[in-house]
Amino acid sequence: MQVVGYDAADGGLIVSPNSGSTAPTNAADTATTVSEEITYQPLDPGTELDYSLGDRHCAGTIHDDSHIACENPTAPYCPDHNQTWVCARCTGTCLKDKMDCHDDHAIYLAAFAPATFKVGVTKEWRLDTRLREQGADRGAHIATVENGRIAREREAEIATEIPDRVRVPTKQAGLGQAVDTDAWETLLAEFAPIERFNFEYGLALDSQPVAETVAAGTVQGTKGRLLIVDRDGSTYATDMRELVGYELIEGRSSRELQSSLGSFE
Repeated sequence: MQVVGYDAADGGLIVSPNSGSTAPTNAADTATTVSEEITYQPLDPGTELDYSLGDRHCAGTIHDDSHIACENPTAPYCPDHNQTWVCARCTGTCLKDKMDCHDDHAIYLAAFAPATFKVGVTKEWRLDTRLREQGADRGAHIATVENGRIAREREAEIATEIPDRVRVPTKQAGLGQAVDTDAWETLLAEFAPIERFNFEYGLALDSQPVAETVAAGTVQGTKGRLLIVDRDGSTYATDMRELVGYELIEGRSSRELQSSLGSFE
């Protein structure tokens, strides 16, 4: 079976029994195999994972709850399956043939411990979900506009002062730390928020988790794309996107992992 996706909002892995490891019979054949039903692996606290990571290759595509596998060695996606969400590059000039983002959009600020902040936009109805997908510690809804074009224009303006993206390693470095409340409040004073959000992820961290790509251990929980597991006396943080494309083998690997290096200073 193969990891073919993940759920960053609620915490879960999307797994297919179809690994796509069967080679095509000749060069004219495609590199895809027949579709298989996908399954969902919840990552609730206390869940025991017991997998080793096998070969990694393209995760293929999911269509109508079925997975179409691909054996191309490029991971997590090969050029044929690497679909870029065009709206992510929008700054107000629509990059589609026809604009279709006519829902109300929220412009928001997100805080990541200890003091990293970003601006973003999303459809208003999914604001809470979007903040959770990013693993935000706090959020603030600062404006509502009538469509995505206006939202992206406003976001681009604000992004000249506040970043519009935060990398996963930065979020990982803040695990177990608290948001700098003074810095957050100083930022919000410029915007008069409509609504505020505080998120708790239930993680009990007394030391900095080690960055490792693993699929074995006792799940502490998830925080956006980060999966936190305890294993052999240490705590590990895995970017779930780095699991996509791996074949899962029953039974944990015996390879040695770096241990946690101590408590926060």
